[in-house]
Amino acid sequence: PGRGGRRMTTETPDRQTLDSGVRIVWGVGSLVGAVVLAGIAGAVGFATVERILRPAGVTFLVAAVLGVVYTLARYRAWWYAVEADSLHLSRGVLTYVHTVVPFVPVQHVDVSRAPLERALGLSSVVVYPAGSRGADLTLPGLTPQRAPRLQHRPQRLAIAAARARAPH
Repeated sequence: PGRGGRRMTTETPDRQTLDSGVRIVWGVGSLVGAVVLAGIAGAVGFATVERILRPAGVTFLVAAVLGVVYTLARYRAWWYAVEADSLHLSRGVLTYVHTVVPFVPVQHVDVSRAPLERALGLSSVVVYPAGSRGADLTLPGLTPQRAPRLQHRPQRLAIAAARARAPH
């Protein structure tokens, strides 16, 4: 959020949202985290008051509800836009981040599909800007039709830029 709690805006046209299936991917991650926390709470509860169920159950319930709320807020906050020469990513629930990645120079772009993403028919695109060690950007929740188009765009733009710079 910007000043006064309002979100920063951009003049970026053609905003795209992530596929709604990404909420399931993120929600499953939250529930796995809730189970782990509940296990820890159950172990601590057993070690201190010889009860497992109550601390584990309460911890799971609170963590699961917070995880679902956070997942829904995260989904609502995410958008991206593909412009002629750049990719805009906007995301964040507690901390709002708007990133602009120029397609030239991009080192390479990967399309990945984890098992749960494959089951839901989703892909993620990972952009590796040239000269920025460890600063890769992941665009999750894309359909397999959208991901390859986004993957090949920087390559086409880099070839066009090289041709424009080449002596005639």
